[in-house]
Amino acid sequence: MRYVIIRDDDTCALTPVACLEELYRPFLQRGLPVNLAAIPRVNTRAVWRDGSPEGFRAFASGKEPPHLALADNPDLVGYLKANPGFRLALHGYEHTYMEFQRARGADLVHRLDHGLKFFAQAGFSPPTTFVAPYDQLSRAALCEVTQRLPILSTGWFELGRLPVRWWPVYLRKKLRRTPHWRVGTTRLLTHPGCLLSHQRDLSRMLDTIRRALENAPLTVLVTHWWEYFHRGVRNPAYIDVLHQTAALLASEADIRVISFDDLLHPDAALGEALRASGLG
Repeated sequence: MRYVIIRDDDTCALTPVACLEELYRPFLQRGLPVNLAAIPRVNTRAVWRDGSPEGFRAFASGKEPPHLALADNPDLVGYLKANPGFRLALHGYEHTYMEFQRARGADLVHRLDHGLKFFAQAGFSPPTTFVAPYDQLSRAALCEVTQRLPILSTGWFELGRLPVRWWPVYLRKKLRRTPHWRVGTTRLLTHPGCLLSHQRDLSRMLDTIRRALENAPLTVLVTHWWEYFHRGVRNPAYIDVLHQTAALLASEADIRVISFDDLLHPDAALGEALRASGLG
């Protein structure tokens, strides 16, 4: 059995419910959970390194206050609660550029603790999983995050940014060539890049996903909801590829789509896959 976790980044108070509904109804109808990495208090003026607006601002009017918490969008909160197939992960704090690589000391602690409070204020259960904006974390951020949440999902790990006490475990992971690893009770997951991206060749996207899943016990598939509506323009061909992905995952007898939360209480089959992938 092969396992897949779907991770969609950047849901926030600026996210239209209609976008999530169009993208993920085919997944929910098939019983495939979707993990939304949600920004607890979004910076409505967030920009890329080049100064251009962040993609998740695609439907913003520009008249919003500088920050919006999840609870400030009651339609979104109600929709997510009404559809338990969506599972929420903590995605940074406000999604300023490289915030969890740059933040230090008290500021880092503030972003994590207040991010969790904004989840609670919206009435959501405490998240089990952290996703850093841009998949970038400093050594200090790794320490603070893993003291609070048992699962970290990111793109990759670098020895120089890891706590020194993690080095022996990380080197064993590298020798075993496992995609994921574990330090104590903390589960550390990587992914093979954003395979569902508007910057990739749509005609080859499904085949790329198939190949990524072929021999991997556990794969995290990453995408971003706003990419399907880049700059507010709906991309039907790209949306169709996402829906074909849902059909593929549901049709393969040896593929099971799970949530990050499922990693904490695995059944026997999932436990075997976790051991094979480095999470045992």
